[in-house]
Amino acid sequence: MTIRLASGAERFNSVIRNDQRIGIETVVGVARQPPSRATAMVFEDPLSLVLRDDLHRVAPSDATVLIVGETGTGKELVARYIHAHSPRRKGPFVAVNCGAFSDSLAEAELFGHEKGAFTGALKSQVGWFEAANGGTLLLDEIGDLALPLQVKLLRVLQEREIVRVGSRRPVPIDVRVIAATNVDLEAAVRANSFRKDLYYRLDVAKINLAPLRERPADVRPLAEYFIDCYAERLGRKNISATNSALLALEDYNWPGNIRELENVIHNSILLSDGNMIESFAVTPSVTVRPDAPRDENPIVDLQRAFAGALARGEPELYQRVMDALVSAAFDFSGRNQVRAAENLGITRNALRTHLSRLGVIAPRRRNAANARAAAEENHERVFFPSSVNEIRIGYQTFGTLSILKAYGSLESLLAEHGFHVVWSEFPSGPQLLDALGRGEIDFGATGEAPPVFAQAAGASFLYVGYEPPSPSSEAIIVSEDSSIRSVFDLKGKRVALNRWSNVHYLLIRALESQGLSIHDIRPVYLPPSFSLLHDLHEGSIDAWAIWDPLLTAARHSHPVRVLVDGEGLVENHQFYISRKVFAFNNPHIIELILDDIREAGARIQVRAAEVAQKISPQLQLTPKVLENSLKRLSYCPKSLDKNLIEKQQKIADIFFSLGQLPSAVSVRDVVWQRS
Repeated sequence: MTIRLASGAERFNSVIRNDQRIGIETVVGVARQPPSRATAMVFEDPLSLVLRDDLHRVAPSDATVLIVGETGTGKELVARYIHAHSPRRKGPFVAVNCGAFSDSLAEAELFGHEKGAFTGALKSQVGWFEAANGGTLLLDEIGDLALPLQVKLLRVLQEREIVRVGSRRPVPIDVRVIAATNVDLEAAVRANSFRKDLYYRLDVAKINLAPLRERPADVRPLAEYFIDCYAERLGRKNISATNSALLALEDYNWPGNIRELENVIHNSILLSDGNMIESFAVTPSVTVRPDAPRDENPIVDLQRAFAGALARGEPELYQRVMDALVSAAFDFSGRNQVRAAENLGITRNALRTHLSRLGVIAPRRRNAANARAAAEENHERVFFPSSVNEIRIGYQTFGTLSILKAYGSLESLLAEHGFHVVWSEFPSGPQLLDALGRGEIDFGATGEAPPVFAQAAGASFLYVGYEPPSPSSEAIIVSEDSSIRSVFDLKGKRVALNRWSNVHYLLIRALESQGLSIHDIRPVYLPPSFSLLHDLHEGSIDAWAIWDPLLTAARHSHPVRVLVDGEGLVENHQFYISRKVFAFNNPHIIELILDDIREAGARIQVRAAEVAQKISPQLQLTPKVLENSLKRLSYCPKSLDKNLIEKQQKIADIFFSLGQLPSAVSVRDVVWQRS
């Protein structure tokens, strides 16, 4: 395989030679012989230059990467490029297609098997994970992985060990996983065909590959590369193309992306008689100039789009189109079912069937469960017997409620009132609020920014309490030896942060204090993880906006420096939130939870060291780090008053003025009014 890098007039070639036994790759310099496969990476178009920067940012780290792009955009090539520029470059690169696994042998393919584990298992065999040990494993078409195997893959990613089929002995692995897909995994999560927890585990660093039609400046250098490649392979070394023929390629829409371009070049060279290609055999029916006048009939535009999707081989096209149409009509009608059904020309029952399949509304249920669903839809206050109740509490991996979960007092308290507690872990506030908006959890805790975005997105929830401010428990940090000495020095730098979180707001306020905006830096949106400390010290990122207890842990165990914290910039409140219907129907349970938090907080203030020692194994943080972090928080929930509502409204207004929110929100409308 040849990787071609192009920037301006300079282009450099390198060959990656594959050892077919285990996929070991070696960079061997400039190509002198025909490559085994004609593929190239070109960085000419502005979008491709941004892609190159992204690849160089993620390559040095060991973070899991999710590559998303249409069929033929070169997802495997990008994965190889990341591997070739990573510390694992001397290790194996192994690529497997998840869509090619048979249901019966999929687990054995990935994780290996022992002799006699199943019919035909005549000897023990390593799986793809063990074959990639010390290197990189590409899981291509990850969206096609069967649900049972998704569960096992999630465990492997979490525990970093596999168990072969027919064995009970775990085998440690050291593999960097890169996943690739051409499907919308978020939509697959909503359709319950892809696990949400696995999606979050994969979506650590996302690379979005733009289709070739959106980066026209790459077409000509790619075409020239493929001409050179196939001319040498086919013994036609003097062949070239006219300028008009290359211009025609730039006018083409390329529904099949780079793969289609490669095939067109290959075919044209095979069929050409002389040494000059006058035209290429592209399909004129889908040729569209980007600046060509558009037909005002929307059906024609849709037909063009569908033709491109069919040419690309998009899976499940009919259902995805129907889902998109129903979702658009529902949003356009202000989420009013009657108006949406009228706009689509279908019955309300038919619309409800679509919406329940999408997970937008609860599916129809029978008997008592049906009464509960109807009550929730109409926001009615109805009492249901507590003996069948459960409360689903969402907590952040490093958040206020993770302490309460580790402390372990809430389950027995709520059990006395007939409630069973189900805990759900989320990497940060935005994901937690998203789950609450979809009705997957009933109660949670998060910072100031996520509820604002959730409300703008139409999530049904209430603020039921808040923690006093703790501005020093969030900060922007840099490496101790960094040349960055002030917030102004962040200009043009890569700053990692969790999007739409409290630190997002801190970063905006810190930049404003120096006359800068978010557009003056290069934000890198990643969920919080200790692996980012490695990225910080390796220079993949220049700064990191983070909160406690990760902030305290970083300061205690790594050579980092606080560039600025929240003092004088943000207050950093923590809010307790509940699904609106749950709060209406169970106000006494909300009060019990808040009371338990207060009691836990009182114990923490008196015996912080003892509590930290008790819960540190569960949170995997040292007792000293936890003790210092606990002392920063009060764990004393209060009701929102007028002053705090105004402060939260100010945050919402700032995000709206920056164009971050799709619509303005009124915080007062979603504050719990205790009766």
